[in-house]
Amino acid sequence: MRSLLWSFVAGAVTAAAAGTAAASLYALPPNGSAVIGRDSNVVTVYEDTLPDIAHRFSLGYYEIIRANPGVDVWLPGAGKQLTLPGRHILPAGPREGIVVNLAEHRLYYFPKPRPHEKPIVITYPVSIGKMDWRTPLGETHVIAKIVHPAWYPPESIRKEHEKNGDPLPKMVGPGPDNPLGDFALRLAAGRGEYMIHGTNNPVAVGMAVTHGCIRMYPEDVAALFALIPVGTKVRLVNEPVKVAWVDGRLFLEAHPPVDEEGQAVAPDVRQLSR
Repeated sequence: MRSLLWSFVAGAVTAAAAGTAAASLYALPPNGSAVIGRDSNVVTVYEDTLPDIAHRFSLGYYEIIRANPGVDVWLPGAGKQLTLPGRHILPAGPREGIVVNLAEHRLYYFPKPRPHEKPIVITYPVSIGKMDWRTPLGETHVIAKIVHPAWYPPESIRKEHEKNGDPLPKMVGPGPDNPLGDFALRLAAGRGEYMIHGTNNPVAVGMAVTHGCIRMYPEDVAALFALIPVGTKVRLVNEPVKVAWVDGRLFLEAHPPVDEEGQAVAPDVRQLSR
């Protein structure tokens, strides 16, 4: 796993210089700061859409839309300068294993460094559970890694699709019609089954659209899958507001909170004064 990790690091550094999506790897600040990355800009060409640009730069659907209010999602037009929100405040708590912040629709992976290696964090946008299919909070761990997973839709999901006139078979095999994509990390759960997996619908990454699972871009989950050993800790949190002090300056990062049904609600900024 270590050789894979540092191959990934080298590739990410090269990709960062080229401005591609793999630039989601950051050295943890040596002073203990919680702030990583930086914002940047890109100028659109005629063929661009905001979801295309989000995918290219490892951003989620809502991340890029909220950073560029007033820009048409599907026809932004050529020559428009867009903001790419690449600066993040790390979630509170231990910097180990996988941490998913539901309100942020973002996953952070903290590989355990060897002696004399600098600690790093790798971060990706994710989709979370939609209304009535919330992603559970709390601590869990990876119990299995699956390549080309088959999907066995639970009866509740099959009934939902049948009601909408889109019946599902009892099993969907690997391939382009499988919503799990090519890689899946199964998580321990008190009831039901939850996974971190890929998707056959990349446009929806960064939304609350799943049946409780954590969904990633295909190339992102492939990279993460190669690094994650079975047993890796996973912590799912809901931190809509994050703050950090850096060199005497206060940084604030705010996202619409996610309620118990997985839906974004208006943030209560009064919490900051408590």
